Amino acid sequence: MTNFSAFLNDETGAVTVDWVVLTAAVVTLGLVVFRFISPAVGSLATNIGAEVTATSGRLDTAAAALSTP
Repeated sequence: MTNFSAFLNDETGAVTVDWVVLTAAVVTLGLVVFRFISPAVGSLATNIGAEVTATSGRLDTAAAALSTP
């Protein structure tokens, strides 16, 4: 029973278990945050793309007007 008692009292793996649980919690939190933020970021990216396209069209029109004699 001495070896079994020593095994039960040994705490060398406890720190590893703590880090695994902590890492799993951080990853889970990151995935939850990503799940809620992802639609808003996608919508924002679409709006930015539309504005860039509109600005590009206006710049092309302005450049064409300036280059006409």
